[in-house]
Amino acid sequence: MMIPRALVARGSRCFRESAVCTMRRLYGTKPDLNVGSSPDTDLTRLGQHIRDIIVATGPISVSKYMQLALTSPIGGYYTRGQVFGSSGDFITSPEISQMYGELLAIWFVLHWEQTGRPSRTSFVELGPGRGTLMSDMLRASRKFPEFFASIHKVHMVERSPELRKVQHDVLGCEWEKTEREEDAQADTPKTSVGRGVRVEWHDSVEQVQMDGAPLVVAHEFFDALPVHKFERGANNAWHEILIDVAESKPAVLTPKYMGSLQPAPSTQQFKYVRTRGNSASAAMIMRDARVVAQFEQGDKVEVAPEGARIMAWLAELISEHGGLGLVIDYGQDWTQGDTFRGIRKHKFADPLSCPGSMDLTADVDFSYLRFVARDLAQCHGPIEQGTFLHALGIQARLQQLVNSTNDPKVQQDLVDCYKRLTDPQSMGRVYKVMAVLPKSSTCMPVPFAPPTKDELNKIKVEKIVK
Repeated sequence: MMIPRALVARGSRCFRESAVCTMRRLYGTKPDLNVGSSPDTDLTRLGQHIRDIIVATGPISVSKYMQLALTSPIGGYYTRGQVFGSSGDFITSPEISQMYGELLAIWFVLHWEQTGRPSRTSFVELGPGRGTLMSDMLRASRKFPEFFASIHKVHMVERSPELRKVQHDVLGCEWEKTEREEDAQADTPKTSVGRGVRVEWHDSVEQVQMDGAPLVVAHEFFDALPVHKFERGANNAWHEILIDVAESKPAVLTPKYMGSLQPAPSTQQFKYVRTRGNSASAAMIMRDARVVAQFEQGDKVEVAPEGARIMAWLAELISEHGGLGLVIDYGQDWTQGDTFRGIRKHKFADPLSCPGSMDLTADVDFSYLRFVARDLAQCHGPIEQGTFLHALGIQARLQQLVNSTNDPKVQQDLVDCYKRLTDPQSMGRVYKVMAVLPKSSTCMPVPFAPPTKDELNKIKVEKIVK
């Protein structure tokens, strides 16, 4: 039976108006039914997609926004591939100097010796970037034949097909015939052989199957995981800070919705809003009384539940299989409140503008990661990156490299790279290193000091969170 077009249109309009009424009850703001229905030249394709989601369902969490902006197949930032290095938006420590990966490899060799030289190990890297760090670590590991012989596999946890291809090439991997014949997506590597070791790629940490001692490195991984933002209100309430479409008119206020936190610039497509009372996310994430007791009214906090889940997995993996781990990232050993930001062309940028065109990040709360892992593994640190690299002999390695060339420019470049990695005014202080050992371990990792009872059992809070 043919249904009259006018009736279909009217039914569609009734459905949309009903949806609007539902959204007004939940969020107290009436979206424009025409938003997203026509192209907006100021929005990226992904930005239009996010805008459509908000119009259809209401404001979204900062966590959801980060997830979409970074990993969505519709133009997510990390689907672009070439985002690292001087020609990209940011540069990481391994891209600055080969010394970085070499010293990390030495740390693992040293503690492999301390833990009884297990005959079967596997490197596991979370968020491998371009693959430069793992390439340098494998090259340096070859200098220690018995250690290198123990490396059974390299596990690369990477979702981006484009970055997998880059890592595949950087590691010197060869395409396998069986992979090209059986895999419909043959251009996305899943298994290969590079630097004399079998390499496997995984979409998530749960896919990693371990049959030896894991040697885990998470370098600038946790900072890119989505965060929720909350603000402590009166009567122990937690308001969640959400992201809404930036409208020219102020939002209508209702008991469940407090409207915009600040006026949105005319060039900004999205804005922050805040719930009046506890959101479902706040009720679930901020329920631990020991955590909540640390904060006062007006404090803002950023919490990464995904980071907590992966940290618990990492700690359990290391304890179960007798492995080692290094977590290296920028952040502090306390909870912070407002570090969510964008990075584009090596400069900070408004995270709410042009989603998909920049990296989004938030400082890592090492005390939170350590708190999550406290019953599963030993966590040592964090200590500053400069302290860590100096203790492992970066100055001696620098001298070797300087002596290997007579080119003054190359020598100066080597010194400049060393300074950038270790100088407190550059990356030496803001980047921190935390070691993870099995719960039963009796050795103290170099160059960490024994943790205090307070560090083991309490989340630190810096009171510059307001």
